[in-house]
Amino acid sequence: MKLLIGIIFLALVSCGSPESPKAYVTSQKGGITVIDLTTKEVINEIDIQSSGPRGIGVSSDGKYLVTANKDDANLTIIDRVSGKVVSQVEVGKNPEFIRVFKDLVFVSTEPASTGKPPSQNEQEGKNDDDDDDKTPAQIAVVDIKQGKKLREIEGGPETEGIEFNQDGTKVIVTNEADNTITIHDLNSGELLKTLDLKPFGDRPRGIKMSPKGNLYVSTLEHSDNFIVLDQDFNHQKTIATGSNPYGVSFDLSGDRLFVASSKSQLLEVFETENFTKIKDIPLDGKRCWHFSFTPDNNELLMACGRSDELKVIDTNKLEVTGSISVQGIPWGVVTYPKAIGSLDDVR
Repeated sequence: MKLLIGIIFLALVSCGSPESPKAYVTSQKGGITVIDLTTKEVINEIDIQSSGPRGIGVSSDGKYLVTANKDDANLTIIDRVSGKVVSQVEVGKNPEFIRVFKDLVFVSTEPASTGKPPSQNEQEGKNDDDDDDKTPAQIAVVDIKQGKKLREIEGGPETEGIEFNQDGTKVIVTNEADNTITIHDLNSGELLKTLDLKPFGDRPRGIKMSPKGNLYVSTLEHSDNFIVLDQDFNHQKTIATGSNPYGVSFDLSGDRLFVASSKSQLLEVFETENFTKIKDIPLDGKRCWHFSFTPDNNELLMACGRSDELKVIDTNKLEVTGSISVQGIPWGVVTYPKAIGSLDDVR
């Protein structure tokens, strides 16, 4: 018995202590900033060996990080634990938004985009991503483990947000330049349905399915609202927001919806039975677009690109409780263990 206990003890010691939860933040002028969520301290900077990272995702098994590098038209696949680059995959012009599904990465590419840096767009009186070309975008589908692009799905002009339906058979994408949402077969890429959003607003960006699987929400950036769709993609209602809503996510229960209204510098919280406003959370941050809940769902991390910071928000008190400096125009944030957010899901 003593021998058995000794063997078990040695086995437990050899396994080491559990990994602390971490956040991974892309910065457009840098790489990936790694934050220990227990201490809220930056513990590493990962060189992705490419430039202009925006979208970021974590593989389902937690082994890999993936970034979309707008300046170099590629994805970087990184060993999450070691921080070493495993491979880089060419995917097409101006890749931006990433969603991971099982071992696949779906990434929007934008041949219509000017590719101009944010500072130049600002000087010309444009938003960071304003483009007018109607060239259809492509959603590149990449196998993470093979490090290989498998196929492309043709979206509308300036495809932005990407989501999946509950059973994983469909891909739902928002197309900014022609004000549509398109639904595609996940495996074949076949276009199944097109939703014309012109009656409801302008410039769809974020798209998110409720964890309950019964509805979807899409933000319409230039109309200061979001729309609610049922599980068959029929319009149910339109809800007003602050100025320029973009990143959107339900909480893990699906009982609350969080919307980042960037120009109003607000994180807006709604209940999801009637979509009545619960609270406006002032962010006092610039270009706060994307966010993630922490793995324990007690906090929310908001990347504010023009403030070079990550806001920390208590999801119970619904108030900002801290800020973590992240330089270089932070864009996207995900966590491991995986958590729900505007860029990720727990599936």
